[in-house]
Amino acid sequence: MKPKLKPKPESGNANDIYAVGISAVVTILCAGVTAWLLQYTIQSFQDSNTMALLITDAGVKSDDKNLEHQLSQATLAMKATRDIALAMAFGSTAVLGAIIYRVAKNR
Repeated sequence: MKPKLKPKPESGNANDIYAVGISAVVTILCAGVTAWLLQYTIQSFQDSNTMALLITDAGVKSDDKNLEHQLSQATLAMKATRDIALAMAFGSTAVLGAIIYRVAKNR
């Protein structure tokens, strides 16, 4: 009499591996862009002229137009960094939810 073979536990299919791989690549790219934007912003705020500004209801004013432009770009970089971080958080949450669903479904 032949012994019965136990079914192998499902180890996942190629789509799961692709999804995790793509998520990892996107996360790495987002982290790199975030680090670059933060470095740009840090450099902008370390400028020696940064403190010689007037803050008005119309924004930041200075006698140096280059400095105004630099700080405007730094502000935009901070907003972009926030948006990238939020996108990473939502994407990672979706991946985690999918993994939890998959584990619960297989039990």
